[in-house]
Amino acid sequence: MELTTLWFALIAFLWTGYFVLEGFDFGVGLLAPFLSRSDAQRGQVLSTIGPVWDGNEVWLITAVGATFAAFPAWYAGMFSQFYLPMLFVLVGLIVRGAALEWRGKVGSATERAWCDAGVMVGSGLPAFLWGAIFADLLLGSAVAALVGGVFSLALCVLHGAVFIALKTEGPVRRRARLTALAASLVALPTGVIALSAVPAGRPGVIWGVALAAMAAIAAGVAFAWRRREGWAFAATASAIALGSAALFGALWPEPLPGLTVAEAASAPYTLSMLTWIGVIALPFVLGYQGWTYWVFRKRVMTTSHAKVA
Repeated sequence: MELTTLWFALIAFLWTGYFVLEGFDFGVGLLAPFLSRSDAQRGQVLSTIGPVWDGNEVWLITAVGATFAAFPAWYAGMFSQFYLPMLFVLVGLIVRGAALEWRGKVGSATERAWCDAGVMVGSGLPAFLWGAIFADLLLGSAVAALVGGVFSLALCVLHGAVFIALKTEGPVRRRARLTALAASLVALPTGVIALSAVPAGRPGVIWGVALAAMAAIAAGVAFAWRRREGWAFAATASAIALGSAALFGALWPEPLPGLTVAEAASAPYTLSMLTWIGVIALPFVLGYQGWTYWVFRKRVMTTSHAKVA
């Protein structure tokens, strides 16, 4: 395999990891005010992502850094073309991070309410904008961006609701399961519409992967209905991963109009050095994050003042 192909696949993997892991973070942040009937329940919901949300953001830093190092022309073109929405993504992530950090440190209910609003807005902006950015990148139209944004937002809500149902007990768990079923009423239709974002003439395998993503969403809803939250979460995570695979498959070999992967790539020596760095560092990163999820695998009981940082 050529190094340009290898690094395109690796960057697709990093973006996919980010979408899967931050997808439920965004969903949890959006749903926390709606699934809770008390401050203690809001704390319970936000505590589900407390140990992992900042680690999940590292996937974005790594994906962006790898894109810059391996394909500088692609990086420059994409971030220049979508400068304003990328800026709003960054603002959303900053607001969400600050709100999550401060929520466990403030004393009054009013201050915690402001933090909850910051978490919700800071989660909703990236959840919508990432879908809009990549849909626009594929089709170059405002309509495609709108559909992609709505689909991405609905999928994050579905993914987050299933995660909350998996990680909590009591009334919050029941509400999360019902919310997952409701979110599917938006995610499935917009997902079918989003299939049109796969350009005509692409290999049939890309269409097959996109259809598999829709099937995974339906499977996640079915498992949630049967109270099999673990399987439901695996299905929604698979739906995001398959959707991301279809997305990057459609971007190959021209990640930007008129710019091929070979033209966008760094020099062979740079790619060789990056490969050795990746071979050494990536297993440690994956191992550490896997260990983190294993340590914090148990369900979260109702807490007060949710110290999520």
